Amino acid sequence: MSNRMKNMLMAVSVVLLAVLPLIFVKGEFGGADDAAENVIKMLHPSYTPWFSSLFELPPETESMLFALQAAIGAGFIGFAFGVFKGRASKNKAQ
Repeated sequence: MSNRMKNMLMAVSVVLLAVLPLIFVKGEFGGADDAAENVIKMLHPSYTPWFSSLFELPPETESMLFALQAAIGAGFIGFAFGVFKGRASKNKAQ
């Protein structure tokens, strides 16, 4: 199997892994914070938080910071893969 075919197969697999759950899994999308808050309210209805946030960010800003965090993480992982690939090809050439 050629490298081009392997890359195409991998790309299709990634797209399917991302899209199929969205199509076939009928569920509600919610954050982990909301789920944890609901469980705490269910187990201990009289619970009060120890402190509250100093300020509340708008949802758009929270989304932007989350996307920025994901982009930085992806860049770091891509850089690490590039370094390891470069080292492997350098060692192979020697």
